[in-house]
Amino acid sequence: METKGSLYLRYAYNDLTGNKGVHLALLVVLTLSAFLMATGAMVMERMLGSVDELFEQARPPHFLQMHVGDIDTDALERFADRHPEIEAWHVVEAIGLDGAALSWERSHTGESGDLSDSLIDQLFTTQNEEFDLLLDETGAAPHPSPGEIHLPVAHRTAFDLRVGDVLRIATDSGSLELRVAGFVRDAQMASSLSSATRFVVSEADFETLEDAGVGAPESIVEYRLNDAGSAADLQRAYEADEALPKNGQAVTYQMIRLVNAFGDGLVAMALVFVSLLLIVIALLNVRFVIRGTLEDEVREIGAMKAIGLPDRAISGLYLTKYSVLTALACVLGGLSAIVATGLLTRGARMDYAEAPLGLASFVVPVAALALVYAFVLLLCRAVLRRVRRIEVVGALVHGSVLDEKRAARRDRRRARRVRGTALASTRGLGVNGRLALLDLRAEAGQWVLLPLVFFLATVLMTLPANLLGTFESPRFVTYMGAAESDLRADLLFSEDVDEVRDELLRSMREDERLTDVRAFSTLLYEAEGEEGWETLRVEVGEHDPDAIAYARGGSPGPGEIALSVLNADAYGLSIGDGLAVRRGGEETTLTVSGVYQDVTSGGFTAKAHGEEVTGAAGHMVYANTDPGTDAATIATEYDERFDTATVIPMREYVRQTLSQVTGALQGAALVSFVFALGVAALITGLFLRLRLTRERTRMGVLSAIGFSTGEIIAQVRGKTFLAVVVGTVLGTVFAATAGEPMVGSLLSAAGLGLAHLEFLPNPWLVYVAYPLALITTGHLIAVALTAPLRRVDKSTWLRG
Repeated sequence: METKGSLYLRYAYNDLTGNKGVHLALLVVLTLSAFLMATGAMVMERMLGSVDELFEQARPPHFLQMHVGDIDTDALERFADRHPEIEAWHVVEAIGLDGAALSWERSHTGESGDLSDSLIDQLFTTQNEEFDLLLDETGAAPHPSPGEIHLPVAHRTAFDLRVGDVLRIATDSGSLELRVAGFVRDAQMASSLSSATRFVVSEADFETLEDAGVGAPESIVEYRLNDAGSAADLQRAYEADEALPKNGQAVTYQMIRLVNAFGDGLVAMALVFVSLLLIVIALLNVRFVIRGTLEDEVREIGAMKAIGLPDRAISGLYLTKYSVLTALACVLGGLSAIVATGLLTRGARMDYAEAPLGLASFVVPVAALALVYAFVLLLCRAVLRRVRRIEVVGALVHGSVLDEKRAARRDRRRARRVRGTALASTRGLGVNGRLALLDLRAEAGQWVLLPLVFFLATVLMTLPANLLGTFESPRFVTYMGAAESDLRADLLFSEDVDEVRDELLRSMREDERLTDVRAFSTLLYEAEGEEGWETLRVEVGEHDPDAIAYARGGSPGPGEIALSVLNADAYGLSIGDGLAVRRGGEETTLTVSGVYQDVTSGGFTAKAHGEEVTGAAGHMVYANTDPGTDAATIATEYDERFDTATVIPMREYVRQTLSQVTGALQGAALVSFVFALGVAALITGLFLRLRLTRERTRMGVLSAIGFSTGEIIAQVRGKTFLAVVVGTVLGTVFAATAGEPMVGSLLSAAGLGLAHLEFLPNPWLVYVAYPLALITTGHLIAVALTAPLRRVDKSTWLRG
């Protein structure tokens, strides 16, 4: 005797194979949902695993302080003796070189090039012994022999460098040639968001570079702690000690980890977001198909009820079908996700490390797929509750899923919708247009699916494109705590920094190619926090009120200070509050004038009103160029002329700094665009196929009273076009308004210093081209599915 389980499975198999088109479309949408959810979860797990694996091997510092200038080693030793939580510490010496001073040659092919396109600092250093190791692809810490060098792994792809190439370093006394012996992964500076990258040379070659006097010497004071969680306490204690070197940026372990994971982590978040939208679309369609199936098979359901089958058994027949369909989609999506994850995390494996497989590697994707499965099955159960409300007489006699009372209420609602919409009351539309409008109003509950799907598809393709456009926009520099400009010159601490600043300013202000030259000084203040006095880097100068967008308040005037979002949160201050600061033993209280966004220097910066100051930790000069003038050429000219200044074209600098993020977002935006169009086409096809089947009788009546096939087809296409346009327009408006705070809140939660994100998209692309692509897709599917109606025997329509 056949068991109930096998009966359910046999029914599910027969039903699935009997209506292949509808179920195949559902399977594709469910598979895409499962695929993206699993891929997003696996990319996040693999990305964090790669970063964690590199961190475990390389042992980056829990706290570090960059410094330019002399170092009091005795003060550092006294500080370490007073803090038993310090496990180990050292001072890393490095020499920063401009990319233009580095060139390479491949002897056996004659190929050559230089690193001038790289605008970040190229730091030459030696291998560390205890921690902060720079590792090769095997996880070992290489120690180059004299005449050898290990380059950052990112330079291998950026400049097509290979082992055996010769790297030349230009010095005043000639050039130093080093053979590329390998490439290293740097846990501290792997991300493009880092302002520098490190090269590993031998002790002898490092001393040669020091003796040659090239580049800018820098020091990094690094600490490993017994407990990484105490890094913030150590930082406060370090900054409170005036004898310690702190002429540079302080960085914590968590900040390093966050910056490293940000690029690919953003892709994972985007994929999960896309998956959630696709799941919503899939759920809408599952609900539509189940309700349609119940309506189509209501007489069969009535017959089963009449012979005594319980409601639960009848629901089980349908639930089994959708359980099998969803399970198959999860399997297919999960298998596809394994392949996609390997491709998406290839860069992470190269830049960081090969993440080992652990329990989380299996649990995370399975949990993601289980979430998709549970969502779909819960919805199916909810919709199948309608089976309990089907009455035997209503099903067998009237073919209705509603009892008499509910059917009467439905008819009254339809009558109210149609009332006042007689054919004569909608002049200007023509008879076909008026009939289509009447049908849309009467069957609004059925047709609402299309606008909802196109609304979600528009959001799905627009938000990732808006985010990508924002990060690629030249105006994104305003999110980096700086005004939008063409050139930026940085002068770090040196013995003659004030004289160099004066000469640079004079030259730039006399240069007819440059306009709006502005100078700022970086001063090291101390601010009174909860744990006492701590270092606060303040940019002092005449701040233009319109230079950057303030989240709250405005630019500082005399006696005022503007704080970055993270600093305002750290000190618990808002507009109008006072902040006690001191410098050189003189204490004063400044009023907070505004709060701005900044993703540089860890997001902890401040701006104050004042004039250019001598004895500052560093200076910055911003300038714009005349139209038609090449900013890169001018930057190169000034960079070569002033050895201790770094002059960069801002747009290119921002592009390189965010290259890891924008590169990742480009992939996510492309996936979103393709999937949105594909899903919109699938659902439109599925919807119209079912609607055309159910409207055969209505079309037959219209044909019998004299409407031509072309007119009937025009009505279907018109209803579809209107539904598609309404959904697309509403989706575009939502993405441009509510989309900003939604995405901004996610980035704000990441702790990068962004509290409010204003989209900076390409309006022609996201507000014109994308909506037109969606509308065209919907219309073309309608044309394709209605075209065969011209060849159909019209008499079959009246037979149902």
